[in-house]
Amino acid sequence: MDPSETMPGAAGEVPPIRLVVVDDHALFRKGIGQLLSMYADIRVVAEAASGADGIEAVLTHRPDVALVDLHMKGLDGISVVRALQAAGSPTRLVMLTVSDSSFDVMEALKAGASGYLLKDMEPDEFCLKLRQVAAGGTVLSAEVGGLLAKPQPAARENIDVGWASLTAREQETLELVSKGASNKIVARSLGIAESTVKVHVKHVLQKLNLRNRFEAAVWLRELREGDRNAAV
Repeated sequence: MDPSETMPGAAGEVPPIRLVVVDDHALFRKGIGQLLSMYADIRVVAEAASGADGIEAVLTHRPDVALVDLHMKGLDGISVVRALQAAGSPTRLVMLTVSDSSFDVMEALKAGASGYLLKDMEPDEFCLKLRQVAAGGTVLSAEVGGLLAKPQPAARENIDVGWASLTAREQETLELVSKGASNKIVARSLGIAESTVKVHVKHVLQKLNLRNRFEAAVWLRELREGDRNAAV
């Protein structure tokens, strides 16, 4: 079937989805443009090679959806999303990236992105996601959707006991890891070996009965929220 026939109204009964592509790799921008030209209900109205140009393009063209690369030289994708949200842009913003990091997903959604898609998606699935987000939905690649399954929050008493069970160095490690720091960055920040950081992370996860760094970030957020509520 011709891709242009996959949507009712592709022949002009409904306006096409207007799209801006923000990515600092020219070949990728051109590839996306060529791919989407096969679909009559999606139209690329502008491209931008940097985060700053992307902000200008979105504010100028006011597209329905903007695809924003996460890691770009200069202004990164999350900063672009934050800037457009602060400017009151109604455009639906979707991160399009190779990163399946749970921290990147969380930061993008917290910044105001309406979707997080990986660049290795199949074309038809990708276009389906664009239609869904243009219609007001929030879209995620299947590979990252499971990362947002929030564990049930522990009782406050258990959280306090868990925090007290950590050594001072393990607490410092947890603070940094929960902000998305890699083992190398944690090691540099604390002045310890990277192998030692790995041991601290392992002990933190064991003591708190957590499975991974994402759950550790959620756990620490619960602790901080409890502290704020107790102070009110």
